[in-house]
Amino acid sequence: MKHLLLALCAVTLIAVSACGTDDTIKLSYSIFFPATHAQSIAAAEWAKEIESRTGGRVKITLYPGETLSKAPQCYDGVVAGVSDIGMSAFAYTRGRFPLLEALDLPVGYPDGRTATRIANEIQEKYNPAELSEVKVMYLHGHGPGILASQKPVTKLSDIAALKIRATGLSAKIVSSLGAVPVSMSQGETYEALQKGVVDATLCPVETLKGWKQGEVIKYVVDTRAIGYTTAMYVVMNRSKWEKLPEDIQKIFDEVNHEWIIRQGKAWDDSDSEGTAFVTSLGHQFVSLSEADQDGLVQAVKPILDEYAAAMDAKGLPGKAVLADIKDSISRGN
Repeated sequence: MKHLLLALCAVTLIAVSACGTDDTIKLSYSIFFPATHAQSIAAAEWAKEIESRTGGRVKITLYPGETLSKAPQCYDGVVAGVSDIGMSAFAYTRGRFPLLEALDLPVGYPDGRTATRIANEIQEKYNPAELSEVKVMYLHGHGPGILASQKPVTKLSDIAALKIRATGLSAKIVSSLGAVPVSMSQGETYEALQKGVVDATLCPVETLKGWKQGEVIKYVVDTRAIGYTTAMYVVMNRSKWEKLPEDIQKIFDEVNHEWIIRQGKAWDDSDSEGTAFVTSLGHQFVSLSEADQDGLVQAVKPILDEYAAAMDAKGLPGKAVLADIKDSISRGN
């Protein structure tokens, strides 16, 4: 019995010793996209790249599909430590990030790479206090929003008769066009379209495949003249970040910089796939007349003016941010 106890003690000491030498940094990553979505896949590749470049010293476990925190609670979940890292959209917590709401404005983004590049330029230049609770990994944004509808739309005036799913600032776009905005997450939209709770959705074309919404619409209306994006964040708990060794922080920064391009490209690739998916279903693509496109731009102009005035009232540089976004789009670099 004495020898058995000594043997058990030895095994216990070895196990404790082994645990004590395991200095692997384990991080949890909450993502609201489903696991099969291109953005979840790009995030998984980001996590693998971090693990590879740190020689396995960092391991990141992904929790896609809102399994760890819901999309509107993701940011606060990172702040509170529910997850170490989180990806979601600023639009799900409207008013929480006032200056960065400029990123979602209908300024005519041509593609996801441009939206993603500009989002990071603005964040880096202005370093807004509204993100001071976390460490920003990088931001990204989808390609220009379009109108996907169950009901036929051939001209601008047809839009006013619709109930349209929209979130965040895109709800204001819907209102400016005379339609009725209905707020809900992407995860709820398929059923809402299927049951007629809404007639249409304002979304990037990638959504029609990524969230299967192409199955429950019939028309895709080109509204790129007022192309908006939905800016999204990838952020880390600040305390967790500050505890990382400097060499690992440097690796994160390097990979983050590379993923700005990768994530933007993922959005554009998804848009191409979304277009192909809708085409395969035989749905109709609608191009509005030049006059109607001008009408779209004029209809949303008050939204841009309202944003600038609201930021002035808060003492925030909204006009400067908006000017930077427009200038960057016009330069196309």
